Amino acid sequence: MAYSTTMRRRAAAGMLAAVLAGCATAETQPSAAVTSLSADAQRVFRLSWDVEPDRGGERRLRGYLENTFGEPVTRIQLLGQALDASGNVIGQRLQWVPGAIPSFGRAYFEIPKLPPADRYRVTVWAYDRIRGVSSRGDGADHLARLGQ
Repeated sequence: MAYSTTMRRRAAAGMLAAVLAGCATAETQPSAAVTSLSADAQRVFRLSWDVEPDRGGERRLRGYLENTFGEPVTRIQLLGQALDASGNVIGQRLQWVPGAIPSFGRAYFEIPKLPPADRYRVTVWAYDRIRGVSSRGDGADHLARLGQ
């Protein structure tokens, strides 16, 4: 009887270890196919940008990110990618947008140190919404609490 109880406990411990190992996945990384952690980012934001030469032959992407959503956003990360003629990623950078963007506002951004490429792509990699906007609808009360 003691033998079967011990075996059951070991089997249960082994199954638990397997389940926990299955839950431990690597952090999602940007790629040619994975350009955002937020499925609704294209609906919430509008990007406009240009490519400029930078030091050492590198390129710098400069532009504006517009928040077209009715809530302010913060902790915004942009993904800048350099692509070859076949669409393969040859260089990429994640870049924070400073501060928060009020609802229907915009922010300037720069993504430096990308290699020369046939084309470039900028997407919103991640962001956080600031819920519960002020009566003015611009999120000023929450932005003030965040020190913005």
